[in-house]
Amino acid sequence: MKKSLIAIAVLAATSSAAFAQSNVTIYGILDAGIVSERGGAAGTVSKVTSGAASASRIGFKGTEDLGGGLSAIFKLETGAKIDDGTLDATNTIFNREAYVGLSSKTAGTLTLGRQYTPYYETLRDVGDPFAMGYAGTAKNLFPVASYMTRNSNAVVYKTPNLNGFTGAVSYSLGETPGDATAQRQIGGSLAYNNGPLNVAVAYNSKNNDTATVKTTGMGHNGLIAANYDFKVVKVFGAYSKDKGTGSAPINGAASATATTNAFGYTFAQTADSADALLGLTAPVGDTAGTVMASYIRKNDKEVANRDADQWAIGYSYALSKRTSTYVAYAKIKNKNGAGYTVGNNTEAGTGDKAFNLGLKHSF
Repeated sequence: MKKSLIAIAVLAATSSAAFAQSNVTIYGILDAGIVSERGGAAGTVSKVTSGAASASRIGFKGTEDLGGGLSAIFKLETGAKIDDGTLDATNTIFNREAYVGLSSKTAGTLTLGRQYTPYYETLRDVGDPFAMGYAGTAKNLFPVASYMTRNSNAVVYKTPNLNGFTGAVSYSLGETPGDATAQRQIGGSLAYNNGPLNVAVAYNSKNNDTATVKTTGMGHNGLIAANYDFKVVKVFGAYSKDKGTGSAPINGAASATATTNAFGYTFAQTADSADALLGLTAPVGDTAGTVMASYIRKNDKEVANRDADQWAIGYSYALSKRTSTYVAYAKIKNKNGAGYTVGNNTEAGTGDKAFNLGLKHSF
């Protein structure tokens, strides 16, 4: 009996040690608000919506300590609509992220699955004062829709932080039978973050060939982004050069090329354009409040010259570490038949002006 009790105690101790080496976290964001959109063919659209500032989601992530500074990691994240309780992607459960990999403190991280592109992460984390959310999101004019946001079948390597320098490389297999290059997507980024300065460059290339069409061509995107924190104000800037077929997918279009748009006429993506952004964030009062503002210029270099300009301003107030309220407004001026719309983090929008008022809670 005594030996049995000792054995049970030893087993319990070793089991506890094993469990202590693993960690699984359930997390999420609940974001709901009121959105008013104007200027589209449908007229004024007012609605309760989900994910204007940050897409509502629930996720699971975990690590297992394998020893020697090496860990196994995973992440599963699905989007949800707070306004009606449905998933935000049809026939896909973990549409936002789904990957597994290994992480080393000295060698970096290697992951396989559905993941963000380095281009998107660079613009979100370094260049956009709205961090891809609210009415002022850079998604409205920068080419970050569809396959520019996330890749399926991706292999991603990220370096450890080396004296402020970090890098990432992404390779997404096209998985087209008989053609290893069709639908293949390659991306990378290099960043430096030290003190008040944060600067990064990113690149993305996509082969648009399919199993039947082999002359579609390549799309290329180059991006440089930076921000500098002066304490009283943080200044942001970004510039992207987009060249080739598929280089400028339109936010919200099912095919990312658009047919009949929110203004009631045909508007297709450009294959030769440049995008520029200037913006800022500034703390207000007791620093619980933050003002955000930006100006974005879409310069279409094709014959049609369908340019667009966006002005945006927003305000977020932290009620606690996990809960905040926000308000934002943006307006786009389309030129020469362009049809860009003011959306938010989750939606593409229906017109050239939009107002957001909402509440966000993280857990």
